[in-house]
Amino acid sequence: MHDRTIRVTVDSGVIEGFTADGVHRWRSIPYARPPVGRLRLRAPQPVRPWPGVRYCHAFGYCAPQERKYTMLGLGKFQPMGEDCLTVNVVAPESPPDRPLPVMFFIHGGGYILGSSATPIYDGAAMARRGCVYVSVNYRLGALGCMDLSALSTAEDPIEDNLFLRDLVASLRWVRDNIAVFGGDPDNVTIFGESAGAYNVATLMAVPEAKGLFAQAISESPASGMAGPPEVAAAFAEDFAAVLGVEPKDGAAALMAARPAVLVDALNTVMRNSVKEMRGAFVVGPTYDTEFLPHDPVQAMRRGSAHRVPLIVGTNADEGRLFTRFLKLLPVTEPAIDLLLADSDVESRDRITKAYPGYPSPSACISLGGDFIFGTASWQIAAAHGKHAPTYVYRYDYAPRTFHWSGLGATHATELFAVFDVYRTRFGSLMTAAADRRSARRVSNDVQGRWRAFSRTGVPGDGWPQYSADERAVMIFDRKSRLEYDPNGHRRQAWEGFTLAAN
Repeated sequence: MHDRTIRVTVDSGVIEGFTADGVHRWRSIPYARPPVGRLRLRAPQPVRPWPGVRYCHAFGYCAPQERKYTMLGLGKFQPMGEDCLTVNVVAPESPPDRPLPVMFFIHGGGYILGSSATPIYDGAAMARRGCVYVSVNYRLGALGCMDLSALSTAEDPIEDNLFLRDLVASLRWVRDNIAVFGGDPDNVTIFGESAGAYNVATLMAVPEAKGLFAQAISESPASGMAGPPEVAAAFAEDFAAVLGVEPKDGAAALMAARPAVLVDALNTVMRNSVKEMRGAFVVGPTYDTEFLPHDPVQAMRRGSAHRVPLIVGTNADEGRLFTRFLKLLPVTEPAIDLLLADSDVESRDRITKAYPGYPSPSACISLGGDFIFGTASWQIAAAHGKHAPTYVYRYDYAPRTFHWSGLGATHATELFAVFDVYRTRFGSLMTAAADRRSARRVSNDVQGRWRAFSRTGVPGDGWPQYSADERAVMIFDRKSRLEYDPNGHRRQAWEGFTLAAN
């Protein structure tokens, strides 16, 4: 499989990767010291240099999570462990004549699951077309994405927003080291999907991330992910209770618990939280902190977010995935009733009337998808678009097999185009013969625009910036087209709605 090995020297030592299929690959390069022992629940620390050669041929650990989410293939699971703060780099085999743009990918998974080793995130197709591709692991769940800092003590200090601190540390690593792989440290595009997309949006509001990236792409960010410290503190108390201790003993219990116990405890807190509706998700960023001073969308509105060019968008059938898997979204009438229970009658009527046929199943699915993903995309576009070039898309393409299965262009399906999956053997199984050409055409379109954006901050021709006057949206489909304020009645119906007000 490996044609030959290749070595480079990064600031902490020599690493060896391998060359195959026209690209060089290095896997699981540490960007921070393992956050284990006394470093658990602490901000990431710089890597200690190593002697000799570090072999980066294989993926190491992913962050602790439920085992079922770590599947890499039939019967093949990635090992989990707290020593998970690593990046992977893929670079073209032929040396470039000038430094290449860097595409830095942040995986999704609702802050509780996921790994950069997932086969779809391979990135070789991107690198072959002229970039250096980096994918990152960050701490998940209770060990990284839940703010437990309210339980902090002098003996066992706990910091907030650990996963964001991990991402900033990994971007600093890119700035300091990417040149040896042929990348341009001054031209990094961060991109991510779902929770990864919200991480992208949040990094735009993190002061310490300033200057670490030049462009940002946010694919299906979700609403309601960031919360204030008092909500985080309430969830932290719940967490201590599930561990069977008083809040004052929470930090010691957290330091002593096995990762698997913390994964189970978080699941319990999340199940209980559905009944409480505290106005924020259990896991995700905490704002009004030194590290993240403002809610990301508020920071964009005020113009205090990093004013980099941004692409943001959603998929046409976001909610359909959640009728089958990860049933966390309000895509049924009872769940929507609960969601809108504290809203005034006028708001409730306005929102439900925007979905003709409500409460039919398809109207409920559209409403749930807009509540989580549509509102985030509309708010981010309007807020950031006032201060920096912002481009909005909607991904409508789905091969017939997706329509037949009732999924359509659901959440995460744009990744098949972005990562050129339709050209792989797996991808050709998803496209009936009649769809092969259209699947490749939409893939070329999306990739070409992402590539142009990563080079210049402009996603190619015929895609105007989003503005409050025109609201231009690029629709990616069998025949891509531009529309102005598509589903404008749905967008307007949600204006002013917040869970936090409930």
